Amino acid sequence: MESYYVTTPIYYVNARPHLGHAYSTLVADSLVRMHRLLGEEAFFVTGSDEHGDKIVQAAEKNKLQVKDFVDGISSQFRELWPRLGIDGFRFSRTTDPAHEKIVQEMLQKVYDAGDIYFGEFSGHYCYGCERFYTEKELEDGCCPQHKTRPELISEKNYFFRMSKYLPWLKEYLLEHPDFIRPERYRSEALGMLEAGALEDLCISRPKSRLTWGIDLPFDSNYVCYVWFDALLTYISALGGPAGQDFARYWPGEHLVAKDILKPHAIFWPVMLKSLGLPLYRHLNVHGYWLSKDTKMSKSLGNIVEPQAMMEKYGQDAFRYYLFREMHFGSDANFSEDAMIVRINSDLANDLGNLFSRVLSMTAKYFSSIVPKPASKLEQDKNIVDLCEHAMQNYVQLMHAIRSAEALEALWELIRALNKYVDSEAPWALFKAQETERLATVMYVLLACMRKIAICLWPVMPKASVLMLSQLGQEADEQTAPVANIRNEISCFGGLEAGTKLAEKSNIFPRIQR
Repeated sequence: MESYYVTTPIYYVNARPHLGHAYSTLVADSLVRMHRLLGEEAFFVTGSDEHGDKIVQAAEKNKLQVKDFVDGISSQFRELWPRLGIDGFRFSRTTDPAHEKIVQEMLQKVYDAGDIYFGEFSGHYCYGCERFYTEKELEDGCCPQHKTRPELISEKNYFFRMSKYLPWLKEYLLEHPDFIRPERYRSEALGMLEAGALEDLCISRPKSRLTWGIDLPFDSNYVCYVWFDALLTYISALGGPAGQDFARYWPGEHLVAKDILKPHAIFWPVMLKSLGLPLYRHLNVHGYWLSKDTKMSKSLGNIVEPQAMMEKYGQDAFRYYLFREMHFGSDANFSEDAMIVRINSDLANDLGNLFSRVLSMTAKYFSSIVPKPASKLEQDKNIVDLCEHAMQNYVQLMHAIRSAEALEALWELIRALNKYVDSEAPWALFKAQETERLATVMYVLLACMRKIAICLWPVMPKASVLMLSQLGQEADEQTAPVANIRNEISCFGGLEAGTKLAEKSNIFPRIQR
């Protein structure tokens, strides 16, 4: 069986989970579900990054011991994901003893290879980024991320010989155009390499300044720099390079937001190169969720709480809106008004209406039993062909992390089915007692509805299971509803005549404003 492994960022726990965290994790969940639908063994890793200056500062601000603070915030992340219908993940913490052990083993290996050295450094330190910046990297003397002036710090630290591997990385990016996706982020990474601003990476903090971290195995007076710690979670979660899971699942794929492109596109590949480990397959980079074209922030009061949205509009509707609204790689505006419009138009008017009217008519005309179809006419064959085409596009686009386009491909079929109901007019066929023709029309509709419900399992697992249940199919949110969706694409049907159906459906009621 083929295997698939993907990771989210290891989220920094200096604050509660927000919409950006939820989106990254939902994308990972949808990818795992999509690969399970394709008959593969798949899971993803997420977790919490719990070391560093900002963690200590946040704990002090909340008047808590650091360990108590990270335990509390980490549990908020872990507990939120199942509430959003997210399944099939391993949750890793950078304070886990197993992770700390592997980090120390990897650091020792890099040190023994001569790629870590001790030196004195003066640099511009941004506490928000928890890293030093060179003069060339600053913008008008400020951190390019936080737009604040870094503090000039001079101290002795350990450095990773990153510059040794940068020419190799540039060549690798040029030779592998799909290594970083979408293309504009590969171009951005190449721009960083060509600018000449990148130097060796400071990977330690003296305990005189920071004690909350993993001790360097070769010098207990220092702790590991947060990125060299956190990035190794993608391997420690597999039990390290010697683990059975590493042999089975690595190399995997990574999902990140664009604000952490540099550590994943530059630091991480050269770390793997130094360790002698294979590189990941792809780095998939998404944009920001904005509010009225402005990045969300606590200071502006425009943060969206994912759990609050889910509780207000439902898990499936919230998930659908995020997948439908953001074109992966680009920024997207989050709007509650836009979400209501999307729910009412796509889910209530299109999908919900289709299930409601077809199941009600099947109850009226065939006592909620799937009828046996007769020979198909041209219009029926056109719908069958459209169903196959829509499913092919959907699977291909979801696989490529293009959920907005994938859902549009599926909705072309849903809208066509509603028009098919209007044009074939089952009520008129029933009145004219054209039973065979009526049976064929209803079967085509019901069979296509089953295919749609299967396709939607990665996006809306709860609704998918409910729709399949209404169509007399056994399903659950954790297990893929079919062994391999490719078989569903190539073979129309799959819904046996005589199957007992639900008498009615009201999956997505309209939201009244």
